[in-house]
Amino acid sequence: MGWLLAFSSVLLVSAAQLLLKWAMVQLPAVGQLLPFLSLLRHFSPPVLALLAGLLAYALSMLCWLLALRRLPLGRAYPLLSLSYVLVWAAALWLPGLNERFYWGSLAGVALIVAGLLLIGWPQKKSR
Repeated sequence: MGWLLAFSSVLLVSAAQLLLKWAMVQLPAVGQLLPFLSLLRHFSPPVLALLAGLLAYALSMLCWLLALRRLPLGRAYPLLSLSYVLVWAAALWLPGLNERFYWGSLAGVALIVAGLLLIGWPQKKSR
């Protein structure tokens, strides 16, 4: 159950990032306070995405706290790095986010995955 909660937390925080990015691209800049606040009164798709992103963050935190009760921190914490990989890939794939592909970013993602494999690889116990 701990692993399921940890992976749920990763998926929820990734969804939150994507929803918040899309909402902020669609909404007026926060620096333009009056137009920003006036749009928040209406339940338009960007406002709903903003609210859904904040809710996803809260649920992610709840899942993470419950996962920490069941898993050792040294095993659970590296899983959070998966959100970098998921958000990067989804931002490239989803329309409306206008993210561009860079080879350096792909190299960084490969390093993250390699690090996760090294951390999670089963260790032989010394005698």
